[in-house]
Amino acid sequence: MSRWLPALAGAALGAAGAALVRSVLDVQPPGGQERWTRTNHAGDPVSLAEGPSAGAGLIVGGVAGALAAGQPKTAAAVAVAGSAGLGFGLLDDLTEDLTDRRKGLRGHLSAMAHGTLTTGGAKVLGIGLGSLAASALLPRSGSTRLARTADWCVTGAFIAVSANFVNLLDLRPGRALKAAAAHTPGLVAAGGPAAGVAGAVAGTAAVVAPGDLAGRDMLGDAGANALGAVVAVGVAAAAPPPVRWALLAVEAALTVASEKVSFTQVIESTPVLREIDAWGRPSTRESMDQ
Repeated sequence: MSRWLPALAGAALGAAGAALVRSVLDVQPPGGQERWTRTNHAGDPVSLAEGPSAGAGLIVGGVAGALAAGQPKTAAAVAVAGSAGLGFGLLDDLTEDLTDRRKGLRGHLSAMAHGTLTTGGAKVLGIGLGSLAASALLPRSGSTRLARTADWCVTGAFIAVSANFVNLLDLRPGRALKAAAAHTPGLVAAGGPAAGVAGAVAGTAAVVAPGDLAGRDMLGDAGANALGAVVAVGVAAAAPPPVRWALLAVEAALTVASEKVSFTQVIESTPVLREIDAWGRPSTRESMDQ
């Protein structure tokens, strides 16, 4: 039972946290419903309320799971990374200039290089600093100070890049949630705080997935960034340095590739990926997407 306690605690508190925040936002969203409504790829209105709901569930569930595993520092790392992703993602969701053509990581970095800080640029900086702070709370690997410093930087970069990478996937209903859920078997098998993160993902997804898959809600930057950051903390807490290096390299390469290649086109042209991507959506939504 003790082996499963972190996962169960993460799932229970994750679901409760997501449901509570969503109930509050449904009654009285700050700024009114219009501020929380966007238009998706199909031209339908969708609610951004899923983002804060999912972020809250992931943070509360991940912290509870890590505490149940007896890892308060990992719990703090989950809180810091998840809050950075949620807070700065929500800033970008609610205050971004929709007429600004500077999109993507390259666009925001280019703007900063020319002395302009966009909301996306603020998000890049905020999540980067939050990820480094979260990494500092996780166990260090290495026998020398230089090796431990390198491990801190790599782990921080991995958390930040993961937060951004999951956000890049949030272009179709359920896609980002499925990508995160794919990590849960490995995290549960690792046990400890990683299993707590897996439970948080499962519990949160149980609450938000129906609206996401139906196309009524979207994670937005707030939910997707928090999702990627929290999952990355779980992976970092369980995986040895070579695995973190490898995952960072893969995600960084895919992030760079996304500036030129459409993930959606790749998925829709690959039968297996297309079926996984469409799974769980209403049939009308599937036909619309394809």
